[in-house]
Amino acid sequence: MQKNVRNTLMLALLPLAMNVAFAATKAVKEAPAAAPAVPTLSAEDKAATGKIYFERCAGCHGMLRKGATGKNLEPVNTAKLGSSRLEKIMTYGTEGGMVNFDDILSKQEIANMAIYLQMPAEAPPEWSLADIKGSWKLLIPVDQRPTKQMNNVNLKNVFSVTLRDSGEVALIDGDKKEIWAVIKTGYAVHISRMSTSGRYVHVIGRDGRYDLIDMWSEKPSTVATLKAGFEARSIETSKFKGYEDKYAVVGSYWPPQYTILDGLTLEPLKNVSTRGNTVDGVYHPEPRVASIVASEIKPEFVVNVKETGMIKLVDYSDLNNLKETTINSAKFLHDGGWDSTKRYFLVAANASNKIAVVDTKEGKLAALVDTAKIPHPGRGANFKHPKFGPVWATSHLGADVISLIGTDPVGHPQYAWKVVQELKNHGANSLFVKSHPKSSNLWADAPLNPDKKLAGTVSVYKIADMDQPEPKATLIDVAAMAALGETKGIQRVVHAEYNADGDEVWYSVWTGNKTEPSAIVVLDDKTLQLKKVIKDKRLVTPTGKFNVYNTMHDIY
Repeated sequence: MQKNVRNTLMLALLPLAMNVAFAATKAVKEAPAAAPAVPTLSAEDKAATGKIYFERCAGCHGMLRKGATGKNLEPVNTAKLGSSRLEKIMTYGTEGGMVNFDDILSKQEIANMAIYLQMPAEAPPEWSLADIKGSWKLLIPVDQRPTKQMNNVNLKNVFSVTLRDSGEVALIDGDKKEIWAVIKTGYAVHISRMSTSGRYVHVIGRDGRYDLIDMWSEKPSTVATLKAGFEARSIETSKFKGYEDKYAVVGSYWPPQYTILDGLTLEPLKNVSTRGNTVDGVYHPEPRVASIVASEIKPEFVVNVKETGMIKLVDYSDLNNLKETTINSAKFLHDGGWDSTKRYFLVAANASNKIAVVDTKEGKLAALVDTAKIPHPGRGANFKHPKFGPVWATSHLGADVISLIGTDPVGHPQYAWKVVQELKNHGANSLFVKSHPKSSNLWADAPLNPDKKLAGTVSVYKIADMDQPEPKATLIDVAAMAALGETKGIQRVVHAEYNADGDEVWYSVWTGNKTEPSAIVVLDDKTLQLKKVIKDKRLVTPTGKFNVYNTMHDIY
């Protein structure tokens, strides 16, 4: 009886057992293959590669690698490409404006970077107002500084020149065309700004180090310094009447914030985070502060927040009750400058292919102007067009044109806030355009072009001829003028700057490698002929140049 029961039970359970066994076998056969292992680096290689990423890549792609001007480089995207493809992209560059790194990094450094980009991004630590105050050093108090200029240099025609890879600025006497002093600063100073009085040079390194340099000393000297954050790009000084030299402001990429400082001592006074929602209503953890300018018609700083597309008009008249006017524009805000009246501020939302126009008198957005791919104006260039009246110009990283935008809504309303003309540039991958009220020319570079001939050449347009159907530019091989000989790196000609009189144009010839020679080439703005090549072993990878007078008065 028991045997029959047992047999009956086994027969009843047999189909269930078979189904379970079949399901288990099927599951084993259909189980996905194990995910490939995430590439890794040794701790030493990771630290070294992270440093390179910060120095060379974070500006476009972000500290968290979420992208802005450059693409998102989080592992979800980079792992799809794999090391081989990533190495090729870095080696040869892209048409979108990324420079080729084969003459800047070694093959091993490129290979390590390809692996690093497939590893999870790590957020740097925060940096609070207390941290900024802890880093602040007042080296020479105001009452111990000279009460008059103690040298005979024409300060209005001094150029503050970024020596990118040596972590210095060279102050060059523009009259003598000689280096006056070399000052140790932060790494890869992004910009120099001048106090309204013209006495002080404010410089900010990409590593967040901020230095205040006094030019009234017999030799220029650093009188105050601090660390604003782990990565920074922009500074400015107050310019409204009654607030001259009173305040300075520094904007950080990480942490995303801006800090208002005492303009004569750099004492940190107010720290404001820029984290928040984008113009699309999506929270962003890394909305970096891009360009900052100071209004002359109000006690305001114009603070541009890259990832959110928000423009902040910051009223600094009462720091205890700080007021911000927030203007929605477009992502991702980068650099820009004033129109000729200094009422309207034009800023590139470069990944959106737009220029945002802010009416700072009314405190509102005046227009969003569609442009060619990835506008990159620097401060832009203002001049009077023979047909369209006052215009402001921008070049482009992603297109071989110069866009001219009408800026006179009263005298030429039919052209205001429109691209009225596109001039053909000698190549894409341009960074800067430049003109001057005393000049009849517009200058444009293309330093990030992978073609070494185009990277070393500039275009010069005659403003009077711009009413022609197809205005022609004069091409000048500035790199050849520098006569640096053969170099491993491409000789990239970058960043035109006028002298104080507006009759000379200065260009940097930058090889991208601090072991190779570089130079500054000075050209006559009227004849387009070479005037001087400044060579000095202390000129290590010169890039941006900021003339004191022109920078003080926002002349471009």
